[in-house]
Amino acid sequence: MSVTLKDLKVKLFTDGADKAQIVEMAKQSFIAGFTTNPSLLRKAGVTDYAAYARDLVAAVPDRHISFEVISDDIPEMRQQARLIATWGENVHVKLPVCTTRGEALYDLVRDLAQDGVKVNLTAIFSEPQVEAGVAALAGGAPSIISVFAGRLADLGIPYEPAVTKAVTLARATPNVEVIWASTREVWNVIEADRMGCHIITAPADVLKKLPALGTKTAEDLALDAVKAFRSDALAAGITLDASGRAAAE
Repeated sequence: MSVTLKDLKVKLFTDGADKAQIVEMAKQSFIAGFTTNPSLLRKAGVTDYAAYARDLVAAVPDRHISFEVISDDIPEMRQQARLIATWGENVHVKLPVCTTRGEALYDLVRDLAQDGVKVNLTAIFSEPQVEAGVAALAGGAPSIISVFAGRLADLGIPYEPAVTKAVTLARATPNVEVIWASTREVWNVIEADRMGCHIITAPADVLKKLPALGTKTAEDLALDAVKAFRSDALAAGITLDASGRAAAE
């Protein structure tokens, strides 16, 4: 039986940093929150990070929003995390699993979570990272661990082990939830739901397709495809005269 939007138990977050798009998506009751990162901020042309973030929190005060630290220095990361946490009650602070030098940040994550900072531990790819990450968050403020399933899939690396481990550990850790991150397609939303993830964050273009879930059968899609091929052939003015060959045969 086809899955519909109302069947989904996983919470739906929009991944992006364009304010207009975020405000538009916030009008949809099925969108529970938003995630950003420095790459998305760059794409959106953000230069004054603090001003942008405070403006966004004011525009969407009733939904989760994750903002990431931008430093690569651990003491400065700590300072930035504490500052970001002041931007709103609905704000989670995104911290990467390590620095660019490969220094693990679990101690920092533990300190912040225990001090009441809501952490979104991001860029998680492996089972050992999942285990250490959940352990660092356990017992602290409500927090999240984000597993980059899509990026693993892009390189042909199975993402199920890391996601399954994260869900299993988080379900036994009351203050921790799991985000399926780096979503590539609508099917990932269904996968995340079936695997028991608390949240999936996806680009708006993917989430906008969800209301169509369950509205067509495979046969409907086949007919749509055939009609599209025929329509495009006519629109392009493509011709193929096979009458001479038929006569010759």
